[in-house]
Amino acid sequence: MNVLRLPVRYALHRTYSTAYPFVRPAQFRDVNSSFRGNPEFARHGGGSRSRGRGRGRGRGRGRGAGRFEEEEKEFLKEDERPKFKPESPSFYTARPVYYDQVLQLEAAIQHSRSALKTLQLLPLPEFARASLPSLVSVWKDKEEMSDVFKSRMTTSRYRQVTTLLGELNDYLRIATTAGCMELAQGIEQIVNMFESGNKDEFLKRGKRKKVWLDEYGRSYTYGKRKTSTARVWMISVQPQSQSEATLQLVSEESLEEIFGLDPPRPTPSPPKRTDITITPTTVLVNNLPLAEYFPLPADRERIIRPLKIAGVLGAYNIFCIVRGGGTTGQSGALAHGISKGLVAHEPALEALLRRGTQFCDTHFHTN
Repeated sequence: MNVLRLPVRYALHRTYSTAYPFVRPAQFRDVNSSFRGNPEFARHGGGSRSRGRGRGRGRGRGRGAGRFEEEEKEFLKEDERPKFKPESPSFYTARPVYYDQVLQLEAAIQHSRSALKTLQLLPLPEFARASLPSLVSVWKDKEEMSDVFKSRMTTSRYRQVTTLLGELNDYLRIATTAGCMELAQGIEQIVNMFESGNKDEFLKRGKRKKVWLDEYGRSYTYGKRKTSTARVWMISVQPQSQSEATLQLVSEESLEEIFGLDPPRPTPSPPKRTDITITPTTVLVNNLPLAEYFPLPADRERIIRPLKIAGVLGAYNIFCIVRGGGTTGQSGALAHGISKGLVAHEPALEALLRRGTQFCDTHFHTN
């Protein structure tokens, strides 16, 4: 049975495939000319199957086969060129300039720290660090930093850069105080690259202008609160001296009484006009009394509060002009101007008025 199995299998075998052998179309005869210069096509044998016009010795080499082999050799030579190592380790990152600058700042910090440790200036005790002179630095804003780092400066990146610059600034303070001028100059050159050009103008904003008293002993100050402003003039109340009182009594006596002559007959005189006198506790606001301009007790209390804190209630005549905002803002601006005027007359009250802001809700600062 096994002997007959193979002849029977060939006899009963039927070909179920009806497809004819594949014949390439005529438009594919010169296909390697369109793929000229493609090494992948040549690697799979595409260049050797092109058909040419000649037969025999020229068979197997197309019209562009020689040129294709030359271009393939040139391509392989270019691919085998040596690759140079980039100078920066951040060359392949999205922000190479930013990371290079950060690495340079970190290297400068490490070098400064090691130099200060060699000079035995680090670690520095807290009391010694607190006694160092302040060195205020104003760094460039985000837009200016973006131009320096050649990339968009986000908040996190800006915070990272300013933190490194602040650490360098601390080392600059230590080196300057210790007299290490060479190290201080090196750190200062790095810090100055990132400082803002408007540093002087920015630092002047925090300085309070000194208020001078005029020839009559008056002070002029300017107060602000919200959208309200107040211009305040203050003059201290001077008690009447004994010489002025004696002169006033002598002037009231008539010449006849002084020289012993008969006094003239009295003539009826019109009733005396009661002049309005300004008492030491008078505060005029826009040429109106305080109680008339500010009917609410809370506003009047807010204005008088600096005088009560300083303990000088009734010691000054106050004249002011307020503009803008409501009564709450105007009273706060007026209190601000009064507190500045008190500091102008008595500079020792500045610390007391600043402490007074801790237990009251008004702005009695003197800046």
